[in-house]
Amino acid sequence: MRSDVEERRPPQVAPQPKGFRKALLLIERSSKEAVFDCRMCGQCILHSTGMTCPMRCPKNLRNGPCGGVLQNGNCEVYPDRPCVWVQAWERSRKMPVWRDHMEHVNRPVDWRLGGSSSWENLLTHRDQHVPTAWSEAGDVVDLTGEPPDVVYLEE
Repeated sequence: MRSDVEERRPPQVAPQPKGFRKALLLIERSSKEAVFDCRMCGQCILHSTGMTCPMRCPKNLRNGPCGGVLQNGNCEVYPDRPCVWVQAWERSRKMPVWRDHMEHVNRPVDWRLGGSSSWENLLTHRDQHVPTAWSEAGDVVDLTGEPPDVVYLEE
């Protein structure tokens, strides 16, 4: 790989797994890869996406499908495969809990956590990093499309 590309990558923030942490990573990786085709991003949101790993999207989209979903629900990049986000929506509707989490806006992927245990990152709050622009905008993102602080006048 070119050295100039490597230099632009953010440094890993998760320490190298050893002992118990390595065992935890191996258990998580083997179970989640087998069951959910997990990509081990280190910030799991399976519960928010109908138990469908969004990192399987070839465009690495974290908050919904791109504009190129084909009419049959397949991916525009791989037309022979279903769109990950179409699957996520359909599966989320069948979930007894967390079904409304599909409507939440998720943080962007922190690529520094790739390959690490999302279980460990959750417990240590390592996955709670928020980019500066997001933290300045506030915690809640309105998906209704309405401008903030709209005042409706009665007719």
